[in-house]
Order: sequence, then structure tokens, then C-alpha cells
Amino acid sequence: MPTTARVPQEERTRAMRQRLLDATVECLVESGWSGTSTTLVSQRAGVSRGAQLHHFPTKDALVLAAVEHLSAARRQELQAAAAGLPTGPRRTRAVLEMLAVHFTGPVFSAALELWVAARTDAALRLAVGPLEQRIGRETHRSTVELLGFDQSEPGVRELVQATLDLVRGLGLANTITDDTARRGRILDAWAEVLDQKVRG
Repeated sequence: MPTTARVPQEERTRAMRQRLLDATVECLVESGWSGTSTTLVSQRAGVSRGAQLHHFPTKDALVLAAVEHLSAARRQELQAAAAGLPTGPRRTRAVLEMLAVHFTGPVFSAALELWVAARTDAALRLAVGPLEQRIGRETHRSTVELLGFDQSEPGVRELVQATLDLVRGLGLANTITDDTARRGRILDAWAEVLDQKVRG
């Protein structure tokens, strides 16, 4: 009987934490780092201030948990997109488009807010830095696999890293203005470069 009573409470607790973390990401996207507060997050999540403070007593605690949450969300987002990629000659361009969509989406926008804040916040930087390094390694490895490249060949690793730097930069440019048309032309050209250099 005690176990039966405990499970629903654990589920409610997990669901509440999930709502708080999702709300934190949404607030970061819509209001930025400076505009995100624990009060705003609790209102957005539909959670009482007392309950929110029980799980995350400070903004730092909430945001650090959101960093972990974001890393998982980014990984799941890329995995889901990868499942729909075509095979054949259009694959390289499709992989680039998948990455571009990811780096212009809300999950990347929220991560960007954390990067900017971490530049001048030592505690946040300690949390964000290692996670971003891990995400970078995972994204690099995934990109190599999706493109079907052999990273033992000279120059391939650098080309893949240049690809990720490119799409990340395009994502950053898109935060100011809608860069869809120019981005499409750049990705078309870069897909040709990759296919010539690697598949040649």
C-alpha cells in the first residue's frame, strides 16, 4: 500500500519539475536571460511559488537544471529530425537543412541566452561550459554519421567542424532578421563543397 500511494506523488513531482523546466526555456526564448525570473516561470508553469521554491529555491538552481534539460531537448530534437532524412544524392543538403532548422529553433535560442549570460556569470559558466562541450562532441559525431563521412580521411574532421560552425553562425544571424533565403543559398553551395571534397 505505501508503494501504491507513493508512485502518483512521484509522478506529480516529476511532471511539476518538467513544467517548470519547460517554462524556463520558454521564458528564456521570449524574455531573455534578464527578463526570466522565478516568479514569471512559476506563473508560466501554472505552479505555486511555494512549490516552485521547494524544487528550485533560486534562479540559479532553476537555470542550472534548465541547462541539463536543454541539453536533453537538443539531443532529442536532432535525433527525431535525423529519422526523416532521405538517402541518395540529396542527403548532404538534407542534413544541412536539418542542422539549420535546429540552430534557428527555440531550443537553440534559449541556449544562446545562457551562453551570453554565462560570459559574465562564473557559476553559470561552470555549468554551461562542460555541457556545451559534451553537446558539441555529440553533435559532431552525429553529423559525421548522418553524412556518412569517414573521419579518418585527411581534412574530413575539419570540414565537419566548419559545417557546424557555419550552421551555428547562420542560426545566430537569424536571431536578428529572417535569413531564410540567404541561408538556403549558402547551404546549397556548402552541400556542393562537401560532396565534391568528401564524396568526389
